[in-house]
Amino acid sequence: MGVAFVFPGQGSQYPGMGKEIYEAFPEAREVFEMASEGAGMNMARLCFDSSERELTLTYNAQPAILTVSMAVLAVLKKNGFSAAPELVAGHSLGEFSACCAAGGFSVADGAYLVRKRGEFMQEAVPEGVGGMTAVIGLNAEKVEEVLKTVNAGFVQVANFNSPEQIVVSGEIKALEEVEEKFKSAGAKRVVRLAVSAPFHSKLMKPAAERLAEEMDRITFNSLFVPLVNNADVKELVNPDELKDSFYRQMFSPVRWVDDVRYMEEKGIDLFYEIGPKNVLKGLVRRITRNVKVINVEKPRDIEKLLEG
Repeated sequence: MGVAFVFPGQGSQYPGMGKEIYEAFPEAREVFEMASEGAGMNMARLCFDSSERELTLTYNAQPAILTVSMAVLAVLKKNGFSAAPELVAGHSLGEFSACCAAGGFSVADGAYLVRKRGEFMQEAVPEGVGGMTAVIGLNAEKVEEVLKTVNAGFVQVANFNSPEQIVVSGEIKALEEVEEKFKSAGAKRVVRLAVSAPFHSKLMKPAAERLAEEMDRITFNSLFVPLVNNADVKELVNPDELKDSFYRQMFSPVRWVDDVRYMEEKGIDLFYEIGPKNVLKGLVRRITRNVKVINVEKPRDIEKLLEG
């Protein structure tokens, strides 16, 4: 079987995530300590004791999700999990977890970087100016067609999540116009997302510039497993290519549908989703029914894998 490790992005966070694995395994606690040092905050307190509102803030959610994902991975490695990935990938923020998992940078540097990424994303556009909307039931071609008719402001595709779930990002006035047009075009559901900024749009360019400066301050290594990136659906291992990809990812669509199809074409038929919740499992199943997806988050998930 061809194996890939995939890592979730923002939206997978929830209060209490990672607590069971933290309490059960010393290697998980070590990851939390390293991430706390890098991010300059108590990651255990953030993950276990925060309110949902506090944890959902972009600059909190990003280091929290990366920390939990890396803690789960550390436990798998320490306890003799034998499956080795041929490829890694992540959804948006999850690309940083994937890069860390493949040796691209340390846990501390990863936590620092995504904390800064979250801050920059939040600060790039004033609150109330931009947002994101999910469109369910229209294919990519139809969504792009509708977007061309918008006059009220800027809006673009942000995420190709599944063949019939696409997220658009842009100015609020443009979202209001396009939401009505999506409904008229036959969308099953049109949902404004609970985010405070227009992620993965050109409005994030200032945040990308600031992130590029931070990336030059930390050590990037060549990956020992290729990362299939969101921006181009290409396999990356080189540090300069990774930094350029992370820079462009900030203002480019997340091509998750193409990522999954590419990995399937390369012979991957078993995906391990490592981190909180199982959002990617649902998306992968909507993209292809020919692969198996196993979510790994809690001690019982790990025990089941090690027994198997």
